[in-house]
Amino acid sequence: MHSNIFLLLSGLLVAGFLCQWVAWRVKLPSILFLLLTGIVVGPVLGLFDPDAVFGDLLEPIVSLAVAVILYEGSLTLKFSEIRGHGGVVRNLVSIGVLITWVAATAAAHYLLGWDFYLAALFGAIVTVSGPTVILPLLRTIRPSESIANILRWEGILIDPVGAIFAVLMFDYIVVVQSAGTDAHVFSTLGLIVLVGIGLGVLAGQALGFVLKKHWLPDYLRDYAALASVIFVFSVAETIETESGLLAVTVMGVWQANMRDLDLEDILDFKESLTLLLVAVLFIMLAARVDLASLLALGGGAVLVFLFLQIVAGPLRAIVCALGSDLEWRERLYLGWIFPRGIVAAAVSALFALRLEGMDYPGAEKLVPMVFTIIVGTVVVQSLSGRLVAKWLGIANPEPTGALIVGANNVALCYAQALQAAGHRVLVASTDWRGISKARMKGLPVFYGSPVSSYAERHLELIGIGNLLALSHRPDLNELACLRYRYELGRDAVYTVRQKSESSHEKFQISGESGGQVLFGGEFAMGDLNELLEKGAEPRTTELTESFDLAAYREKYPQRLILFVTSASGKVIFPIKVDDVSAPAGSNVTALSIRSNEEVAN
Repeated sequence: MHSNIFLLLSGLLVAGFLCQWVAWRVKLPSILFLLLTGIVVGPVLGLFDPDAVFGDLLEPIVSLAVAVILYEGSLTLKFSEIRGHGGVVRNLVSIGVLITWVAATAAAHYLLGWDFYLAALFGAIVTVSGPTVILPLLRTIRPSESIANILRWEGILIDPVGAIFAVLMFDYIVVVQSAGTDAHVFSTLGLIVLVGIGLGVLAGQALGFVLKKHWLPDYLRDYAALASVIFVFSVAETIETESGLLAVTVMGVWQANMRDLDLEDILDFKESLTLLLVAVLFIMLAARVDLASLLALGGGAVLVFLFLQIVAGPLRAIVCALGSDLEWRERLYLGWIFPRGIVAAAVSALFALRLEGMDYPGAEKLVPMVFTIIVGTVVVQSLSGRLVAKWLGIANPEPTGALIVGANNVALCYAQALQAAGHRVLVASTDWRGISKARMKGLPVFYGSPVSSYAERHLELIGIGNLLALSHRPDLNELACLRYRYELGRDAVYTVRQKSESSHEKFQISGESGGQVLFGGEFAMGDLNELLEKGAEPRTTELTESFDLAAYREKYPQRLILFVTSASGKVIFPIKVDDVSAPAGSNVTALSIRSNEEVAN
C-alpha cells in the first residue's frame, strides 16, 4: 500500500515537471498542461483520486499551498510600480477589476442560474490574470510595445489585488451563511478583516525588520520566510476562521513596499517552491473535477466564456483607457487579451472545498466553471492573439533588436550602430561605469546581471530577437548564450572570441553553450577594441544593383562588417568575415578607419 502511494506521489512530481517543461518549450502557460493532465489521470482514466489518497488532509494541504502561492504573488505588488506605469495600468487593476467582477457575476447569475453569492464569488475569482499566463502569450503573439508593456504590468500587479478581492468575497459569503443577523454579519466580517490585515501587517513588519537588520544568515532567510507564512496563516485561522489567506497576502504586500528591504533571494526561493506546489496542486485539483458537473454546465458555460471574452473584456479596456493616448485598435486588443491563471485555479479549488464542507448548494460547479474560463481564455487567446493583432494592425514585426551583454567599448559601439540602424537595443551589465556611459549615449540599459532571476522577471525583451554576448567575462558570455538560446533561438545568440589566453579549455564552460562566434573567431575582443582605440567608427552604406557587396568590398577593403540590415529589416551578423548575405537594398554597417580608407583609395 505504501509503495503504491510513494509511486503515485513521485508520479505527480514527474508529471508536473514534464508539464512545466513542455510549456516552456512551446511557450504556452504551464497551467493549461497541468489542468489537462489532472483531468486525464483523474476523472477520465481514474488513476488518481485525491480524496481517497489524502482523505481529511486534502483541505489543509491545499490551504497551505494556496497560502504560499498568494504570499509569493503578493511580493510583486509594489505601489510605486502601479504609479510608475501610467493611468491605464492603474485603472485596470482598480476600475477594471470591478467591471470584470460585475460582468462575470451577472453572467453566472443569469446565464447559469447560480444564486447571487456563488455568482459573486465566481466573478471575484476571474478578475485575476497573472504573469505566469500572460508572459508566455506575449512572447508568442508579439503585440505593439505599448500594449505589451500594459499587459505585462497588469498581469504582475493584478494577481495580489484580485486575490485579496476574491478572499474578501469568500469571507463575506461564509459569514452570511453562518451569521444570524446583519449586525452579526458585519461584526464577524469586520473581525476577519481586522485579524487578517492586522496580523499580516504585524508579521510583515516583524520579518522585514529581522531581515533588514541581518539577524539571520543568508541560508536561513528562505526558511524563515516560509515558516513565517505557514505560522501566520495558522495563527490567523486559529484566531478567526477564514482570515488566514488575507493575512499572508497582506504580509507579502507589506514587505514588498518596505523601504530598503531586499527580498530577491526570498522571491527566487518562493518562485521555485511555487513551481513545485503549482505542478502538484493543479494536477491534484483537476483530478477532483467531476466530469458530470462539467458537462452539466453545457451551453451556459460557453455563453459565460463568450460574454467575458467578447463583451466584458473590451468594455473593461475601453473604460480603463479613457483619456489615454491609446488608439481604438489598441483599446480593443487590450480587451481581447486577459487570460486567467494560477491564482484563479488555486483559490477556486480551495473555496470549493470549504463550501462543499459547508454543504453550500452548487459548490461543486465552481471549479469546473473556473477551469473552463482558464482553459478557454488561454487556448482562444493563444491561437487568436497574433491573428487579431495583425488584423487590428498593432502586431510587432519579427523582433530585430539585440540584447547586448556588456558595457565596454565594443559593446557600446555595437549598441550605437544597431540603434542608429533602427533596431531596438538593450545594454545589460553589472558595470556601473559602463552603464553610465551607455545612458549618456542615449542607450536603453539594464543595470544587473542578464542571467539573474531578477532579469528573468524584469528584463523587457519586446522587440529583442538577438543576443550579443560581448562582456569581457567569457563565463558570463557563455551563460548568457545558454540562457537565451531557448528564448531567442540557437541561431540568434552570438559572441566574440576573447583573447587567446582566455580561450584555453580550462577557462571554458563545458557543453555547446558559447553561441555563434562572430567573424569566425578571426577577430577577438582585444582586436576590436584596438580598432576602436585607433579611431574606427561604424559607417552604414546602402547596396544597390549596381553597387553590390563585391563592389563594396573592393572599394572598402579595410572595413570590418559588423552587421547587415536587409531591406525587410532583418539583421544579419557575419559568422565568417568573408561570408555574409547582403542583397541589393541592404544596408551594410562596418567599422571604418578613415585614414586607412584614404590610403586604400
